[in-house]
Amino acid sequence: MRWLLLALIIVPAVEIGVFVWVGGVIGPWWVVGLIILTGIVGVSLARKEGLDAWRRAQIAMNQGKPPGDAIIDGICIFVGGVFLFAPGFITDIAGFILVLPPTRSPFKGMLERLLRNLASKSTFIYRRW
Repeated sequence: MRWLLLALIIVPAVEIGVFVWVGGVIGPWWVVGLIILTGIVGVSLARKEGLDAWRRAQIAMNQGKPPGDAIIDGICIFVGGVFLFAPGFITDIAGFILVLPPTRSPFKGMLERLLRNLASKSTFIYRRW
């Protein structure tokens, strides 16, 4: 929880610094244009990749296979889409890394290990009221 709070403070501050620096180099209107362009392109790409992951999950389930890989892809794409929708160059870079298939692979492995670790340590209790 502390890491999340720290990230919510540091990331926007760094993004503002990058905005100011890039605005000084290329001009403020170009920065606004780049923010809008990366947002539109990024969300469109995330939508396309997300629909592709959804189709792969449906195909796997129709074949009686677990859709684990497609679900992990979907989680990465969703998080990347949120990053791409948020204004900022650093979040855009992180978003594109999570949305594009070639750069998503290392993060899929890390996410899978994290989910397996959480599942092995957790105890689910079902109570009927």
